[in-house]
Order: sequence, then C-alpha cells, then structure tokens
Amino acid sequence: MRLYEHPLSSYAQKIKIALREKGVTFTAEVPGSFGTGRSDTPFAAANPRTEVPVLIDGDVTIFESTVILEYIEERWPEPPLLPRDPAARAFARLTEDVCDTQYEAVNWGFGEVLWFRRATGALADQLRTRAAGQTRTLQAWLEQRLGEAVWFGGDDFGWADAAAAPMVNRSVHYGLGPEPGTPLARWHARVRERPSVAATFAEFDVAAAKMAAASDLYTSGGRRREYRDHRLEWMVKSGGIEVVLAGLRDGNIRFPWPEG
Repeated sequence: MRLYEHPLSSYAQKIKIALREKGVTFTAEVPGSFGTGRSDTPFAAANPRTEVPVLIDGDVTIFESTVILEYIEERWPEPPLLPRDPAARAFARLTEDVCDTQYEAVNWGFGEVLWFRRATGALADQLRTRAAGQTRTLQAWLEQRLGEAVWFGGDDFGWADAAAAPMVNRSVHYGLGPEPGTPLARWHARVRERPSVAATFAEFDVAAAKMAAASDLYTSGGRRREYRDHRLEWMVKSGGIEVVLAGLRDGNIRFPWPEG
C-alpha cells in the first residue's frame, strides 16, 4: 500500500487519518516532482493532475481524496467511518465537501501570503483580514453542526471528523483557531489526542517548520503552486487578482491538467 502525499496537504492528511483509523499499513511518499507539473514521472502516470493524495493498492490506483476515502471505507469497512443512517451519511459528506472546498481555499490563501509572500503591504493585510473573517464564518458553521456532541457523527469519531481535523488544525497553526472554551475548540483538543490524528499532525508540524526555507522554490519558478477552482475563486473574490496576474507573468503558478 503506497500513498503519494505531502504532509502539508489537508487532503492527504484526511486520507492518512482514515487509513490509521482502519489500522491499514501504508508507505507514505512525497513525489520528487511534486509542484513541478511534470508529466513524465511515475507520479504523473498515477495521477495526470499531479495532485496528492494518490493511493496505490496493488493494481489499483486512485486519486481525488473523496474517491480515495470512499474506497478505503468500502475496502476496509471496519471500523466504519460513515454512519448507517442515510441522513447522517449525507451530513458527514456535506461537512467534508465544505471543508474540501471553501475551508481549504481560505487556509490555502492565507498560506499564500504567510508562507509564499505572494502579497505585501496593504494587499497582504487585506488578504489576511479577509481570510480571518471567512475562517470565523466557517468555524461557526462547523460549530453549529457539531453542537454539544463529542464528534461530528455523535458519539463516534468518523468521516466528518477526519475531514474537518486538518482544516481546523491549519487555522490553529495560523493563529486563527476557534475561540478557547468553545465547543469547536474542545473538539480540536480531543481530536488532536486521537492516535491517528496525533501522528498525522506531528508530520504536519515537521513539514510546516521547513516551509519558510522551502518557499523560495515556489516563487522562483522551480516549483509552482496550483491555482484551481475554489482556490482561484478565493484569491479573486478576496482582492488578490494582482497576485494571480503576477503568478502568470512570472510563471510560478499553474492550473490543473490539462493545461494550455
């Protein structure tokens, strides 16, 4: 079992949490060509989008994190991450969808300013302010869904928890975490102690500590950050269209496959 991943990828973290919850042994590998967009590598052969995560299970190769999560749930049904009730299953999937789209985009955009210095001065302040406000909105939405329950699925850790954990934890890393003492803050304290999550977050912490040194690779053109769907939308609607134009001019951003 091999997983192409990056410790900073919230999508890959979700998959690692699920595999660890299931007790599935896997080998994690950061592709050497990650971020280059190259199409002549084993990674690109496994996923023409050259995005992580990619799960390779024998002759089976799967990309797109939600599809991978569904495969894991069906391939290793115990312990289940999805509840049995159809409405509860839909609740979990909707929580994942918002985390994978809107929440990931806000975290990504904040990182573009913090780690990759895509903007400075007033524009950087504006983008950080927008991200902080949007984070509060998303956390309020998650908190309403959590209520006073122990986990998003009620008494049992599950699908929605695995999806939300990397997103909220990234916010905490950025200093945008939930207010202390709130239900979502208490949930984060619980989830980070869970062995599957603790191991995944420890890998994130190691990688995050190296980002300042590695960020020049993504602005010099050596590697390119992928501006796609909700990420691109976030940058434009938050006032960062100049960041996109500069990235196109300097050749240090890319768009999803097929390009051109």
